[in-house]
Amino acid sequence: MSRELIVHRAGPAVTVQDGGRPGWIAFGLSRGGAMDRLALAEGAALLGQSETAALEMGGVGGRFEAGCDLRIALTGGAMRASIDGAPVVWNAAHALPKGAVLEIGPVQSGAYGYLSLGGGLEPEELLGARSAHLTVGLGRAVAAGDRLPVGADSGGPVACKLAVDDRFSGGALRVVESLQTRLFPEEQRRRLGETTFTRDSRANRMGVKLVPDGAPFGVDGGLSVVSEIITPGDIQMTGDGAPFVLMAECQTTGGYPRLATVIPADLPRVAQAPAGAELRFSFVSMDEALAAESAYRAALRELPRRIEPLVRDPADVADLLSHKLVSGFSNGEYHDH
Repeated sequence: MSRELIVHRAGPAVTVQDGGRPGWIAFGLSRGGAMDRLALAEGAALLGQSETAALEMGGVGGRFEAGCDLRIALTGGAMRASIDGAPVVWNAAHALPKGAVLEIGPVQSGAYGYLSLGGGLEPEELLGARSAHLTVGLGRAVAAGDRLPVGADSGGPVACKLAVDDRFSGGALRVVESLQTRLFPEEQRRRLGETTFTRDSRANRMGVKLVPDGAPFGVDGGLSVVSEIITPGDIQMTGDGAPFVLMAECQTTGGYPRLATVIPADLPRVAQAPAGAELRFSFVSMDEALAAESAYRAALRELPRRIEPLVRDPADVADLLSHKLVSGFSNGEYHDH
């Protein structure tokens, strides 16, 4: 029997994403993959499996039907979700029986929600990954009528949840110096850590624009810097003096000057910052950045140990009276012991 997820409706920014394609930068292909890779790891932990390809939903989800009995996990930026009309909890794993319809509405916190499945999504593999990289034309957005193949599921938990720290409302970002940091005046390097930035509405999988609450940033002759290698997290200063934090599908080389680079452990916070969220930068040493990366990877390994049973709110159970709420029986007599 084929295993598939049937798409009846999908938002314009719904794509299949995994960890991306490392190793192709010399050929002009950036890594790509999920904007919030932590959300992929959380989905895998909830389903008791290794990380697989999942649906990334930017801003709004869609309407999906289970073509067979499925297990699902909902992670990342919380979205309003229901199964056959009954609300379901985010940051949790649920059973999605054959024929059941999963509705995922607009994002309520953060920017990107993720739908992981037991066994993972298995579209065609291209250059070693299943993720869509729309900037270079690898894969495409998910659309109504798609029947997405799902891999074999060895089984595991459902009705479980995972408590997550808030990374969905902006906050502090740690940065290290880039190759071009010293091109900027000392005053601007200092001001970077003193300025509050607002996440602009202009953001996509290539980069996120931030608007400073004070003077713009830039260097004399900054628009004629020789192009060199680019990496996700680089803070690129364009002509208007507002920084762009480069993200999963960024270009591989660039000529705009870069004031600093956000460390990888903090990129999920950038990805999930909604429009209007406030962000701040602080320089850290390379040793501090490496320690943060080590702590981040240790936290990923700990995710399976943080899974808890999901206890449903009775108010969310539409057919509450059809459930057996108490086991055993009583003859109605009271005995005072």
